[in-house]
Amino acid sequence: MAAVGVLAFLGFYIWAAATLADRLPDVRWVQLIYFVVVGTAWGVPIMPLLWWAERGDRPRR
Repeated sequence: MAAVGVLAFLGFYIWAAATLADRLPDVRWVQLIYFVVVGTAWGVPIMPLLWWAERGDRPRR
């Protein structure tokens, strides 16, 4: 079930990032900063899902 959640989140995230990238000004340094931030920021919201999937049926600490 977690794999479906990860794939759905990443699909939406990639779509949103690409849509926003089309609206950026045609300035190289703005695009560089945007893609560095967007390329690394996907890990922050997905970490709780991955921790939950890794936990499985074990009781919470």
